Amino acid sequence: MTGTLQCLTALIAEHCWKFSVPMNKDELIKARIEDLIARCRDGYYVSVSGFMDTHEQAIARAIAASAASSGVRATFYGGYDDAERRIMVCAPEDWYTDDFSEYLRVLRVSVKKGSKPLTHRDYLGSILGLGLERVLIGDILTRKDGADIVVSADIADFLLTEYTQVGRAETTREIVSPEEIILPEMRKETIRDTVPSVRLDSVISSAFKVSRANAAEAIRRGIVSVNHLEVTKPDARVDEGSVLVLKGKGKAILREIGGESKKGRLWITIERFL
Repeated sequence: MTGTLQCLTALIAEHCWKFSVPMNKDELIKARIEDLIARCRDGYYVSVSGFMDTHEQAIARAIAASAASSGVRATFYGGYDDAERRIMVCAPEDWYTDDFSEYLRVLRVSVKKGSKPLTHRDYLGSILGLGLERVLIGDILTRKDGADIVVSADIADFLLTEYTQVGRAETTREIVSPEEIILPEMRKETIRDTVPSVRLDSVISSAFKVSRANAAEAIRRGIVSVNHLEVTKPDARVDEGSVLVLKGKGKAILREIGGESKKGRLWITIERFL
């Protein structure tokens, strides 16, 4: 094994805690977060998690809230305001800062003109093919000529050297700071509909054109987030301006809650990103 790969193996081991006692996924996430907070509290230093999805963040936020009284402050950061995948940075209260950019880098990938269009799956698959774990990779923001990929700062140099191809397309690469990230231009559609109430299942049904029963099931399964937080109660109220995500279907914003229709239903206006 080369020195570079040995370093990466050690890095992955640091981010991916292992336990001898079998645990289900949520128990493992909880144990990892509790360990992260304990290391910050007991060692009095900043501790940083790997990237987490919205479900993992929901578990982590609940644990972090209860740890606030012990002098540990936790922040979730993904490189830009609307990031879906985020790291958790735990710092002693009196060490706290609002600048977390040192922990992340953006790998800007460009492909040759005329190359076959590449998808999120193409970029992610090529990175994982290098032997890296998903926990080291944040959001992947694709565009026609390439992508901006949020990654752990620790693997940025490795990717700069080794990430030479995405599928069969050759790439050029550079590292930029999170402040320079290029957000893709989003196509949108405006949906105007009526709902019996602004319950989450009703709004999700309208926003993503699924049945209310299917919307409720998706919410209970933990694949719906509101303002980047997982919500598992179908009857939760949704407020104007809320950002809604249904995993696998996309993102929408509840722009307006209007008056009642003649049938006593509420008019709502939703902006859905395509």
